[in-house]
Amino acid sequence: MPYPYKKMTEEDFAYIRSVTSEDRVWVGDEIAREFYRDEMPEYGVFPPELYVEVENRDEVSAIMKYAYENNIPVVCRGAGTGLAGGATCKYGGIMLSVMRMNRIFPVDHKNQTITCEPGALLLDVQAAAAAEGLFYPPDPGEKTASIGGNVITNAGGMKAVRYGLTRDFVRCIEAVLPDGSIMNFSSNVVKNTTGYDIKDLVIGSEGTLCILTQVTLKLLPAPTCSCTLVMPFGSLEECADMVPEVLALPFIPTAIEFLERELIDIVERNLGKLLPVKQGEAVLIVMYDASSRQELDSAVEAAAEAALAHGAIDCCIANTPERAASVWAVRGGILEGMKADSVAQEECDVVVPRACIAEYVKAAKRIALSHGIRVEPCGHCGDGNIHTEMLRGPEMSDEEWKSATHASLTELYALSKKLGGQLSGEHGIGNGRLEFLEEFVGERMIRLYKSIKLAFDDRLILNPGKVIEFNK
Repeated sequence: MPYPYKKMTEEDFAYIRSVTSEDRVWVGDEIAREFYRDEMPEYGVFPPELYVEVENRDEVSAIMKYAYENNIPVVCRGAGTGLAGGATCKYGGIMLSVMRMNRIFPVDHKNQTITCEPGALLLDVQAAAAAEGLFYPPDPGEKTASIGGNVITNAGGMKAVRYGLTRDFVRCIEAVLPDGSIMNFSSNVVKNTTGYDIKDLVIGSEGTLCILTQVTLKLLPAPTCSCTLVMPFGSLEECADMVPEVLALPFIPTAIEFLERELIDIVERNLGKLLPVKQGEAVLIVMYDASSRQELDSAVEAAAEAALAHGAIDCCIANTPERAASVWAVRGGILEGMKADSVAQEECDVVVPRACIAEYVKAAKRIALSHGIRVEPCGHCGDGNIHTEMLRGPEMSDEEWKSATHASLTELYALSKKLGGQLSGEHGIGNGRLEFLEEFVGERMIRLYKSIKLAFDDRLILNPGKVIEFNK
């Protein structure tokens, strides 16, 4: 067993500088504290011994080869926007940033793809595609995330209902393995059954199997028009029951989200972002994209008629970019609003069958309240991914909060499993959900996970202690 890992020395620091550059390496107290954690410091704040910003795959390869030979752990970091404690140096060692590897290559129109390095930002990749009249659909909430981070966590987002997840848009990957070897997983082809599908295994592996150095992404023709509908209902149950009705229509929605009135009020009160629809205890937000105005109008008309037929108080159509933006600004402001409305936050992002959304949300509220915690569920009801946000009040001590959230999470994950759901829909396991994984998936599955990890990383140096833990 490689643990405990080697503590780095001046000799190690000198080698990393020799294969990169003196001005891109920081050691010890020189390292900025922002690199100790991701967006969820609750899931761990761990200082690396060395922080390096790499510029190309050869530097990545040289560092990994050295780390492999010398038993030094390495964690790859993108923009640091993760929500599972994944990009943290739990065992010290090297924090390797790929944010300087941010080139975006010209769009390949014949293959309708775009190739980029892992440090390119999602918003820049989307903009590069749009400039060529094409569309990169995956749209997680954090647009300043790196594309490599999106791929390695299989990021989802609101538009997954129609377009799918990041995995559905990755054609091929170039990556460096823990021993420094450079590998290509698949190529720029539409289909491939050549051996095991390692590419899809790497996607969503949370930086535990390899380090991405280049990725080629599928693009689509850009939709020419879009419309957002807001359907207010008298109860959450009615709102959730509308989801299968929308999905049964002959028009595929781009996004389906739900918000309860209490959460809307939090955003309006703390951020001043106002939802134009004031009726209802819960609202369903439905977006449609289309390639023609006629197609869009047909979709909107069918959805509006279905909503009113199934108990909606109204169906408000945000048919201009400004109106739609005001609706999505409220949805996008949820996390910021909750941070302003509470002392601390904890979240699980379970995914359940769509038919169980209302049952899960009602039970989740009972569970959290039984432990003295205010809870605000919201999320992507089009795919059953419910973000169960727990909010700490000023009256709770640190110990009370820690105990109550742990008890709530234990019950919430058990509830998701009972309903046929999964532990995480899009945020991943990382360090934050590690202790709950084996109970959820079972010992045999954990052994499979460990076998996969060892096949890639027999010395356990790449992002150790995330997703699975060997060093107990």
